[in-house]
Amino acid sequence: MTKPLVLHPDRLFPAQESTRAIARRLYAEVKDLPIISPHGHTDPSWFANNEPFKDAADLLIKPDHYVFRMLYSQGISLESLGVRSKDGTPVETNSRAIWHLLAANYHLFRGTPSRMWLDYVFSVVFGIDVRLDEETADLYYDRINEALATPEFRPRALFERYNIELIATTESPLDDLRHHQAIRDSGWQGRVVTAYRPDPVVDPDFEGFAKNIARMGEITGIDTSTYQGYLDAHRARRQFFKSLGATSTDHGHPTATTSDLSPQAAEKLFARVCSGDFSAADAETFRGQMLTEMAGMSLEDDLVMQIHPGSFRNHNQKVFKRFGRDKGADIPSRTEYVQALKPLLDKYGNEPNLSVILFTLDETVYSRELAPLAGHYPILKLGPSWWFHDSPEGMRRFRQQVTETGGYYNTVGFNDDTRAFLSIPARHDVARRMDCGHLAELVADHRLNEDEAHEVAVDLTYNLVKKAYRL
Repeated sequence: MTKPLVLHPDRLFPAQESTRAIARRLYAEVKDLPIISPHGHTDPSWFANNEPFKDAADLLIKPDHYVFRMLYSQGISLESLGVRSKDGTPVETNSRAIWHLLAANYHLFRGTPSRMWLDYVFSVVFGIDVRLDEETADLYYDRINEALATPEFRPRALFERYNIELIATTESPLDDLRHHQAIRDSGWQGRVVTAYRPDPVVDPDFEGFAKNIARMGEITGIDTSTYQGYLDAHRARRQFFKSLGATSTDHGHPTATTSDLSPQAAEKLFARVCSGDFSAADAETFRGQMLTEMAGMSLEDDLVMQIHPGSFRNHNQKVFKRFGRDKGADIPSRTEYVQALKPLLDKYGNEPNLSVILFTLDETVYSRELAPLAGHYPILKLGPSWWFHDSPEGMRRFRQQVTETGGYYNTVGFNDDTRAFLSIPARHDVARRMDCGHLAELVADHRLNEDEAHEVAVDLTYNLVKKAYRL
C-alpha cells in the first residue's frame, strides 16, 4: 500500500506554538528571495550545453556522494550504483535497476538531511505525492524521466525556475574554462561563474603534482621551474579566472596550517617538493606557505579567499584507487586554527581590503577558536556549516556557538557546496527555515526585537553572501 509524501509547512520550526508563529512570519519574508550559491560543484557543462539530464539515476544518485556513501556503508557496491570507475571495473548501466536499489533502501536515509532534500525534490520539483519505496520505484522513475525530457527541466530552465541569481562552480588552474566561455558566448543571462581551486598545484601530495605544475607553465607560457615563475603562473591563472567571473578562491587543505618563509627558504622548499624527494613536514609547510602566498595575491586581485581545512580526503584507499576522488570517503578530522593561522594573520590579519572565509569540519572549535578569531580580525569571516554539518542540527549548533562571540555579521550566510543540482533549493530552504527558527527563539526570549529579527533573516539569506563574495 502506497504511503503519502507530505512536506509539512511548519517543518523545522520550533515546537512551541507562539515561537513557531514568529518563525512563520520571518520565513514568509525570506522564503522567496533569490538563491545565491557562491561555492559549489555543479558541472558548468550543464549550463553551457543545456542538454536534457539523462535519467533519474544519472541526475539524483550518481553525482551525489551524500546518497551513495550511505548506500555503500550498508554494503551496496558503488559498481551496482553505476558510479563510474577509474580503473575500468565494469559498473551497472541499467538506470532503472540502479533506481530500484535506492528505492529498496530508502529507509536508510530516515532522519538524515539527504532524506529531507530528496523528499523536497520529489514533492516540490516533480510533484510526486507518494513516498519512495519498492512499490513506487517505477512510478518515480517514469515520472522523473518524463519530466526530464521536457524543456522545463533543462538546466537553464531549472536555474530560472529556482530563482537562482548566481552559481559559482569550482575549477582547477589546469581547466581551460571552456564551458564558462560557452555560457558567456551564448548570450544566456543566467550567472554561472567559476572559482579558483589550486589544490592540484599547491599540494605536494596531490597525484601528479610536479606534472601539474609543468602543465600550468605550458598553459601560461611562464617558466614554473622557479618559485617566482610558479607564483607568477598562479597570478596569470587567477586573472584568467577573474575574466570569466570568478570572485573567490577555494583551498581544500588537510589542516589550517599557514607559513611565512623567507624568499630563499621558500625557493628551496619549492625545489624539494617538485623533485619528489620531500617529507610529510615539507608538504605541510609548503601548503601552509601557499595559503599565505594566496592571501597576498588576494590583496592584489581582490579575490575572496576560502579555506576549507580538516577533511581527511579519500580515506578509503580501495575506493580511491578504483573510483577516484570525491566518492564519499572524505572524513572530518580535528583541526586547530589559533596557532595554525597565526603566520598568515601576523602578515595580513589587519588588512582592510582582504577577505578570508574560514570553514570547519571540527565543531569543537566554533566557540573556542573560530568565533573569537572572526570576532577580532578584520579579514576573517566564518563560512556556514559544511559537509556532515550542513544539516538542521549542524546549523542549530553553528548559530548557538558562533553568534555570542562572532555575531551574525562576521558570518557569510549559507552556501550549499553541492554537486546535486536539484538539491540546491531544498538545501537553501532548510537553511532559511533553521535561521528563522533560531531568530524566533531569540525574539521569544526577548533577546531580539522582532523587527530586528526580520532584518537579520534577510541578511542571513541574501545580503551577507552578496557582500562576503563581492557580488
